[in-house]
Amino acid sequence: MRKSKLALLGVLSLATAQGALAQSADRAADEKAIKAVIQAFLDKRDTNDAAGLSALLTADADQQQTSGAMRRGRDAVVTGSLTTQQSTGGKRTIAIDSVRFVAADVAIADGRYDSVGRADGADRHMLTSIVLRHEAGAWKIAAIRNMLPSKE
Repeated sequence: MRKSKLALLGVLSLATAQGALAQSADRAADEKAIKAVIQAFLDKRDTNDAAGLSALLTADADQQQTSGAMRRGRDAVVTGSLTTQQSTGGKRTIAIDSVRFVAADVAIADGRYDSVGRADGADRHMLTSIVLRHEAGAWKIAAIRNMLPSKE
């Protein structure tokens, strides 16, 4: 009897470890996909691809700009992002520092957001937090929060 309990405990431990490894692999794949969506957002913005940009956003997406102004809804985020890109130019990059999964289908990506070579002459080095939701088999951007770092 004791041997069968130990064997059962061993099988359960192995199953738990395999489940944890599978979940870890899934999370790594999700993190890679999230970073790819964020890069695609920047790429579509650079090429003025409104349809491509729209496909990366949830219908209720919103964006808070560094000025504090809000863009609400997919169309407003697309239009505002492309208008800003066209008026300021420059190259935008986001280096993701962390991805945290707050639910199986929701993640927050935090990183450093740089906009350099702008037509207005002012390079900007900011922070960003991007909320993503997994829907219809893909990660999509639900919210963007851009901010200037504090001077403390």
